[in-house]
Amino acid sequence: MRCVILAAWMLGPVALLQAAEPVTTGSLVEEMIDLDRLADLPRPYFQTVQFSSYDRSSDLPGGPGWFANSDGFGREPRPNFEAVLREPGPDGVGEYLVADVQGPGAIVRVWSAAAEGMVRMYLDGGDQPVFDGPARDFFSWPHRRWAARAGVDPAVLEGTFQQRDACYLPVPFARGCRIVWIGDVNRVHFYAVQIRRYEPGTAVETFTPADLERYQSQISRVAAVLRDPGGQWKHSAAGQAMPIQATVPPGKSAEVLKIDGPGAIERLVLAVSAADRDAALRQTVMRIVCDDHPWGQVQSPVGDFFGAAPGVNPFNSVPFTVAADGTMTCRYVMPFASSLRIEMDNLGDQEVRLTGEALRTARRWDPDRSMHFRARWRVDHDVVGDTGAWVQDIPFLVAGGEGVYVGTAVMLLNPNEVPWPGGNWWGEGDEKVFVDDDVRPSTFGTGSEDYFNYSWSAPDLFGYAYCGQPRNDGPANRGFVTNHRWHILDCLPFRKRMAFYMELFTHERTAGMSYARIGYHYARPGLIDDHMPITRADVRRLELPEHFMPAARHGASGYTFHQVEELLADKTGTTLRDGRLWAGGRLLVWRPARKGDELRLKVPVVEAGRQMMFLTVMKSPGSGKFSLWLDGRRLQGGDVGEVVDLATPYHTLSWNIRLPEPELTAGGHELTLRCEGGPDGAETGEIGLDFLWIKRAK
Repeated sequence: MRCVILAAWMLGPVALLQAAEPVTTGSLVEEMIDLDRLADLPRPYFQTVQFSSYDRSSDLPGGPGWFANSDGFGREPRPNFEAVLREPGPDGVGEYLVADVQGPGAIVRVWSAAAEGMVRMYLDGGDQPVFDGPARDFFSWPHRRWAARAGVDPAVLEGTFQQRDACYLPVPFARGCRIVWIGDVNRVHFYAVQIRRYEPGTAVETFTPADLERYQSQISRVAAVLRDPGGQWKHSAAGQAMPIQATVPPGKSAEVLKIDGPGAIERLVLAVSAADRDAALRQTVMRIVCDDHPWGQVQSPVGDFFGAAPGVNPFNSVPFTVAADGTMTCRYVMPFASSLRIEMDNLGDQEVRLTGEALRTARRWDPDRSMHFRARWRVDHDVVGDTGAWVQDIPFLVAGGEGVYVGTAVMLLNPNEVPWPGGNWWGEGDEKVFVDDDVRPSTFGTGSEDYFNYSWSAPDLFGYAYCGQPRNDGPANRGFVTNHRWHILDCLPFRKRMAFYMELFTHERTAGMSYARIGYHYARPGLIDDHMPITRADVRRLELPEHFMPAARHGASGYTFHQVEELLADKTGTTLRDGRLWAGGRLLVWRPARKGDELRLKVPVVEAGRQMMFLTVMKSPGSGKFSLWLDGRRLQGGDVGEVVDLATPYHTLSWNIRLPEPELTAGGHELTLRCEGGPDGAETGEIGLDFLWIKRAK
């Protein structure tokens, strides 16, 4: 069992712990918005490990089963648990060990895409479970059950401690934690549990549901910041921020800030101006050099560093906020002992102007614990994503030394032509994290989207305090995609080694991918890694391939695709817009003159019967609303309500709308769109229509 393997994780003799305040639910809640603590080696020290439903066939790094993918769907060749506690009975239900951790610790994150069965969690060897209920409740939103028992409104935890499909409500324990799943292993059971294992002797007060009432003031205050980090964040520095203003000619470098130490930057704000801002954000490389180290601890395209690449993609998280006007803010604390300077290298062919500020704070450099902040970008172009034997581990950080891993960002281009997640999904692969003496990863996940706190290759844009998908062009998971996750409560300390990999595991062979990423971390001086210099070729401008046409494979198998402009009964009020995001490089744009105007499409049905139909459309800030009618009868069902609203705040997306499945005769039918208004109360808005896809249901 992993609890036995990890029992000897401590290196050297047990530390003599000074009398200190115990770890409590309240102190861990406070840590959720304490970025300054990440810049020092943790005290008391801990290791963060993950228990998950990863495929147990992946038992030898690089071996035959290393990329096995049976990780929670059911019917796995080996049960996805630490041990079988009770073999299944006639009803198929058995008992399985999720985790058994001895000593002081804390649960810091749970996640699930879906999980049937029940979970019982015992703390400190108690006979009565602290949690006894449905598995999905435990792995995604345990706070709801505990809040009800404590008489606390769970709403304060929704969208703050609970983020998408994960929950960060901390659960400390003094002597141990045992989690048992009761269910049928032939049924779905995706899960992940991250646990801090504190060094022996650490004083911990064990969680009870009453903690939600006991620490209600801390929970409410922290939740307010988690809900709106950019608006609610409090800085410690009392002085004025230092301005940053610079113009960097093409092919040149410029020092934009220099500070003598000791001290730290606790807020860095930058904005980029150029004739082609998106290109400048990728082609202007920022170097942050602390204490005259020859290589910058931070080396990244400036836009990618803030998680805003490619282009400006607004989001609001604890360490980073990107505003719609292009203002980018970093709140990771950057300590230095003697000096810090920020330099910009313009690797593009246009002049770039940078404006912003750095907020300095007083901070003593502790020679035993202080660390430099590091973020070293890397990219692979013209990558072939594949499945089965051709899956590959993509390195994010491979380093020797001492530090703490605190965040991940992925910025990729996926040119796959299947218009549905079942086919164009890029992130089937798992994260694999080796720490110190790990023979097998102490963090082993179940899928890239699961690592980023969502599930099932969801194409929507979302953002939370610790995770987000601020860009996903579509349709489905095609185009430019940006995902991030910040390890704040669930940071990953290491004393000798950190090796972070993510499998690139696509649904089908996909050539021409671009895969950029950053593994954000703190490190003690002396850490070495595998970073390579960033070249002009690395930061070349990327575009989607020309002449995209949707492919009838995988989840789109059997469909016939019709470009909307070919189905028009009347072209009044319509134009064609060019763009590589659209099928055939063209999008039909309808601009209704007034609410109630209609656009009619001729729908050919080859074979009578129940028809499965999708309409692929444009979502944008200027998009309007419409209702759908088929042969004069209003359509509702699938993704279609009374009104379809295509407005979205910042982006232009290609979006699939699943229509109801009507019984239709063979021959021609009429699909009518009726304008129902525009964005922000306007009477009308533009409606972009790309293609209709249809097939007879079996």
